[in-house]
Amino acid sequence: MVAVLNSLIELDANGVAWITGANTKVVEVVLDKMAYGWSPEEMHRQHPHLSMAQIHAALAYYYEHQAEVDADIERRNRYVEELRAQQKNPFTREELERRLSLREQRQS
Repeated sequence: MVAVLNSLIELDANGVAWITGANTKVVEVVLDKMAYGWSPEEMHRQHPHLSMAQIHAALAYYYEHQAEVDADIERRNRYVEELRAQQKNPFTREELERRLSLREQRQS
């Protein structure tokens, strides 16, 4: 069951807030704001499939539900860190670059 909060934001059966008709979660807009400090206008330039009204609705939803959205972001970050910690042999960027360099040397 989907709960419609307003004409632009709806909750899915798991309680996740989505921008109606955009296949974009509210948290994705929030993370753009947090990570890049983008204004709504810059978000619209970066994601032209979102209208300014949709972006503002997502941000309004966030500000009205900030504690729960922030907790969800933190939960997701912990999950990623747990997965990362479970990797037996994680590659670093330096290791991948070293391997690429060796491969290129063998090919020349």
